[in-house]
Amino acid sequence: MESENNNEQKTTTKKVRRQATQEELNHPLHGVKLATVLETLVEVYGWKYLAQEVNINCFKYDPSIKVSLKFLRKFAWAREHVQDIYVDMVEQGIDQKVKKRN
Repeated sequence: MESENNNEQKTTTKKVRRQATQEELNHPLHGVKLATVLETLVEVYGWKYLAQEVNINCFKYDPSIKVSLKFLRKFAWAREHVQDIYVDMVEQGIDQKVKKRN
């Protein structure tokens, strides 16, 4: 009987989602997938520039989006570095497709 009550409590409990703050909503990375970040950087700067800025082999030797995404998802330091390059690019207004949020 007790386990039934515990199961009922677990299923009826609902998680409340936290609302994003205005600062989070205005951040250039808000709502942008890592794949989109990488594809945009490759389109704007190219693999050679990324390999110079972020010293990882998947950018240097036979680069591909798939392998690079796998590496970036695994290693936060590399992902953060790539995201910093993207944020700098957006703030400078280099990519016209990306709308700068105010």
